[in-house]
Amino acid sequence: MWAVSTVTMLALAGILPDFRLKSADGDSATDIAVTAALGAGAFGLLSALVWPLLVRLLLLVPALVLGLLVFFLNGGLLLVALRLNPAEHGAAAPETAVVVAAVMSAVASATGGALAVRDDDAYRRRLYRLSDRRRRTAPACPATPGTVFVQLDGVGHDVLLDAVGKGLMPTAARWLGGGDGRPATHRLTRWHTDWSSQTGASQLGILHGSNHDVPAFRWYEKDRGEVMVCNRPTSAAELQRRAVARTGDGGLLSADGASRGNLFGGGADEQALVLSIAVRRRGRENRSRAGYFAYFSDPANAVRTALSFVAEVGREIGQSTRARVRKVRPRVSRGGLYPLVRAFATVVERDVVVAAVVGDMLAGRTAVYADLVAYDEVAHHSGPASRDAEKVLHRLDRSLALIEKVAEHAPRPYRIVVLSDHGQSPGETFRARYGLTLGDLVRAGCGLPVPRRAQRTHSGAEARNAVRAALRRPVEEGAEQHRPARHSEPVVLASGNLGLVSFPDVPHRMSREEIDARHPALLPTLANHPGIGFLLVRSELHGGLVLGARGAEIPLDRLAEDPGPLEPFGPGAADAVRRTHSFPHTADIMVNSFYDPADGEVLAFEEQIGSHGGLGGAQARPFLLSPLTLSAPVEDGRELVGAERVHRVLRRWLRESNGPQVPLETSEERAA
Repeated sequence: MWAVSTVTMLALAGILPDFRLKSADGDSATDIAVTAALGAGAFGLLSALVWPLLVRLLLLVPALVLGLLVFFLNGGLLLVALRLNPAEHGAAAPETAVVVAAVMSAVASATGGALAVRDDDAYRRRLYRLSDRRRRTAPACPATPGTVFVQLDGVGHDVLLDAVGKGLMPTAARWLGGGDGRPATHRLTRWHTDWSSQTGASQLGILHGSNHDVPAFRWYEKDRGEVMVCNRPTSAAELQRRAVARTGDGGLLSADGASRGNLFGGGADEQALVLSIAVRRRGRENRSRAGYFAYFSDPANAVRTALSFVAEVGREIGQSTRARVRKVRPRVSRGGLYPLVRAFATVVERDVVVAAVVGDMLAGRTAVYADLVAYDEVAHHSGPASRDAEKVLHRLDRSLALIEKVAEHAPRPYRIVVLSDHGQSPGETFRARYGLTLGDLVRAGCGLPVPRRAQRTHSGAEARNAVRAALRRPVEEGAEQHRPARHSEPVVLASGNLGLVSFPDVPHRMSREEIDARHPALLPTLANHPGIGFLLVRSELHGGLVLGARGAEIPLDRLAEDPGPLEPFGPGAADAVRRTHSFPHTADIMVNSFYDPADGEVLAFEEQIGSHGGLGGAQARPFLLSPLTLSAPVEDGRELVGAERVHRVLRRWLRESNGPQVPLETSEERAA
């Protein structure tokens, strides 16, 4: 490695005009070579000794600027290295030092990786050294198998099968017995999400056994006067607290577990990059960003990931430009900070989380749960079946291959379970198709001012006409004649193709009768809109009530006989809607977008062409890819429905491993 770094420094000195290697004894080739060797050695030592201290400071820096800081700090270390020896030194402009340091670190990283990958013995020795080092500081590992749960965020069951069929995921294909003559080692099972088909509800249910009262990705809680958002640290911490209080159990990972890159901790002792602990400023549990230090304390890792980060930003800019030039439809804006957000999700988060999982396996932990969010982020903006998303799936499969390779050298056997928390359904946005947002439509239905662009649309004009007709309706026909007051403006939130409408000035969940009295045109405007599939409201006469187009009104207790507007959404839709209706914080009006069963498309209320959050299509059909050595997730052909049932399956698998036991049942299960 030292020799390669020396040669790299000599080559850069010959190429870059602002980089010179000098010697006090002369400028002969030998003297310059000695200068390069000393400079490369000093740079290597500084990288090993000083870099970890600098990374401690990086923990206070927003992750999106981490890539730039890596380059500048590396350049600073090179300048120091060139001046450590007073006899032999080099000279470089600061901007040149950044380039030289980046190239040297990248070449060193590539060389080390090539040596390890191409020589199986060297690779094996390196893994065993890491394992032995961890074993000296960790308790002895039991001989029973550990379990690694890898969540591929947003990858639907059908998307996984399609990727395996196209050869994009050879590791997953081999596990399923994909045509190479070897028997299958894993089974693939489809499961169904709850109505709220998104990471917050699914992962909370999977890790903590309860996602009760999580009606969407974001919702308004009247009693607290607060909007809850699943990926907001304060909201995640509160949701985790509620789940633990409801189940009386720490979570799936409460016995010698590790939680990596998740929204919730799952009761794990070891947590890194976990959102629910990100708000804690003090104490032992303030380790939400500790995973960054563990990964970036190696300067080779830092530079490799930083270079990949920059490459991914360039890749996104190129892909979005090509889509815009070719006028691809549907399409959403991908400018602003999105290229940086995508690069963080597909490069930084992936590298750090995978490295943390590798460390957990070499330490012999019993249960590890990690979330890789790369596909979900790209599919939102490029589409679930796009080439951009397919390339991400291929890179995720390489991460699975690395985890499988490490398992061969871990101090205990490991069972690798791959699962997803939801899928994604394609389709254009509600705004792109109709020219107005759900918020605009709700305001128009309430008779409130809307932007001019919304006024000019057919939907906006129909809503205004409905309001005028409703206000002219005689009182004896059931409509109170008054115009909406300013304080009655609703809170409209979107979670993929699921919309929520709440009236904050009313402390309880409004009934259908109260909504009609205040805004007589609102519910008909929403229910009859072609972009909306159905509404859920509370009725004083019927309890829960599903509303659809052309006056359809089906009480929840009659959905088994007549699914009405829910029929296109499949047989499980009625149960999902009934469950959400029972939540204390369900919105006054729950709005699910139109769904076309023929092509699987929905209309997102957010600016996404691959969406999830409600009912309709692939978004509600994630997967479980589990080893055949574990019991089947379901028996007798029954479907696996709901994240809480998935939690019970994973808990059963941990018991089957005969390792340290999680509780056999939560308090909620015992009560049932």
